[in-house]
Amino acid sequence: MARSVMRIQGTRQATRDAGTRGGPATFEAEALGYVDSLYRTALRLTRVPSDAEDLVQETYLKAFRAADSFEQGTNLRAWLFTILHNTARNRARDRARDTVMIDSEIVERAGAPPYGAGETPETLLLGETLAPELQAAVDALPEAFRQAVWLRDVEEFSYSDIAEMLDIPAGTVMSRISRGRRMLFERLHHLKPVNA
Repeated sequence: MARSVMRIQGTRQATRDAGTRGGPATFEAEALGYVDSLYRTALRLTRVPSDAEDLVQETYLKAFRAADSFEQGTNLRAWLFTILHNTARNRARDRARDTVMIDSEIVERAGAPPYGAGETPETLLLGETLAPELQAAVDALPEAFRQAVWLRDVEEFSYSDIAEMLDIPAGTVMSRISRGRRMLFERLHHLKPVNA
């Protein structure tokens, strides 16, 4: 993740040096303040740390290039998350078009976990953020419900911001959040009594 931030900062500096952007430095500082939040959401969308880093980097690249079109006084955080979700959606669509070749011998030999027995920093961070049972329950949600619940309950966006980010009606957002929460409750209600 630090590598991506360095690349983002390097891109920002090069853009400023080239004089191609006239936006204030406060825009950049405020935008970079959301890097952790964007990364957590990107990791939820991609489920692969390196892909999440690339997604965040591409989000910032697009945001800094389009900084002149950002309307001051509007919600910068929601604007960045909209770029993130649109970029993720475009990447998923592009990947769906790619043909996948599978070599069964390589698949059979790839039995060892990529990070060995230890955990990655990202999984440790998420483990500290969410209880393991809750994390597993959120990961098990269908993607549409997981996105809506995550953006509302973890990132604390408004329903209208989520609707804009996901390009769906606000009523659909509310329905997905309600149904997602119900699915989480059904998976987790046996763990602790509500009034304990």
